[in-house]
Amino acid sequence: MLEELQRRNYSQHTTRYYIRAVEDFARRFNRPPDRLGLRHIREYQAELFQKRKLSPGSIKNRLAALRFFYIKTLKKAWSVAETPYPKRPFHLPSILSQEEVTQLIDAALTPYHRILLMTLYATGVRNAELTHLKVSDIDSKRMVIHIQGGKGRRDRDVMLSPKLLEELREHWRRLPRKSSAWLFPGNRWHNSDRPIDTKTPRNACKEAAKRAGIKKQVHPHTLRHCFATHLLEVGADLRTIQILLGHRDLKETTIYLHLSERHLHATASPLDSLKLKDWSAQEE
Repeated sequence: MLEELQRRNYSQHTTRYYIRAVEDFARRFNRPPDRLGLRHIREYQAELFQKRKLSPGSIKNRLAALRFFYIKTLKKAWSVAETPYPKRPFHLPSILSQEEVTQLIDAALTPYHRILLMTLYATGVRNAELTHLKVSDIDSKRMVIHIQGGKGRRDRDVMLSPKLLEELREHWRRLPRKSSAWLFPGNRWHNSDRPIDTKTPRNACKEAAKRAGIKKQVHPHTLRHCFATHLLEVGADLRTIQILLGHRDLKETTIYLHLSERHLHATASPLDSLKLKDWSAQEE
């Protein structure tokens, strides 16, 4: 299975996840996975839902790993009808207003947390993309930031805000060690040869939201949603936002039509066109 994944150039993250998923499946029945069949898969899927209480997305990923194992590794048939992917509920993401984003950034616990929050909001990058930014990715000549190896191993460019550029230069001057290739070096002194992990931006969001008194759940991806929604509200078109976010399909980007105040308020409610009697006048 590992060879099949490597030959298809799957990412290291996906490779590890798929191997572990099949391992978990085999351990559940204490048998080699090639000796397990449809009955076991269906029982395992039900258990993931009912006993382990995993989300539909997590179960879908587990089934994708098993499907790869049976089709690509064992060269066996796989029945989608017998092992359907679970339906995922549709939830609109939480969005902060620009005033709330300002409060969030101003409430950052440290200057390091502040620049992380600013970069997330100014670029719309994913958390993992933020942590792997290199100094060489900042192109001040063209005023763009190069995102290398994003989701799906796709590269893209995003805009570099002049305000963010100045803040990044200040951030660089504050770093105790300038030899690291990473824009955001790891460890508590920020002088490691390795980048920060994804927990650091998550903690930055959590602490800033708490200090700012923001009751909404705020994660790094929240600022990505804010980036896209606020761009749409000031007139950016969906295709541009799709490219900036690195979405493969425009359908992924249309969710921001549901979140944009400009689009929500563009059409009046039919109630506003009704000529109703003044109820308070009738009472008098």
